[in-house]
Amino acid sequence: MHCHTKEGSLDGKVSIEDFIGILQKKGFRGMLVSDHNSYKGYRFWKNNLKGRKFQDFVVLKGIEYDTIDAGHILVIMPENVKLRILELRGLPVQFLIDIVHGSGGILGPAHPCAEKYLSITNTRKHRNQLAVMDKFDFIEGFNSCENPESNKKAQEIAKQYQKPVFGGSDAHKEDCIGLGFTEFA
Repeated sequence: MHCHTKEGSLDGKVSIEDFIGILQKKGFRGMLVSDHNSYKGYRFWKNNLKGRKFQDFVVLKGIEYDTIDAGHILVIMPENVKLRILELRGLPVQFLIDIVHGSGGILGPAHPCAEKYLSITNTRKHRNQLAVMDKFDFIEGFNSCENPESNKKAQEIAKQYQKPVFGGSDAHKEDCIGLGFTEFA
């Protein structure tokens, strides 16, 4: 969960093909591509690799969306839904929630207790934004790029709002791949 590819994120350093190869070697069976405000990494997989390579590997369609008022939000969308508006950063979080839920997707705050402006609890408007916490489907309660205190606070928020906790690597380069994950039963 929470993976940035070279094809889709300006700061992504690993191609999706290499990303999948590394994850498979580590025993993983899938990933959520969540490039910054872009589906380019997912599209590359769908148009060039899906059905041709990595037959037993699941790739979920996601995006790390940069809201104007609540930091970064992880969005997971059904494969057949095409919403170009999600590739235009800057929507208010409430509008984003309505669009995603109205299209059958799910979403939750990425690294909710991280650096200012990137996380929902550290934006200038955070007090107002915590009012939407009950409308999220999950909380990223573990992010391998964050410190233990930040992750602990995120898990406390998830518990307070009774939300499932997702874990992600937030990998942009090879040494972070697979350090955080979510197990699905």
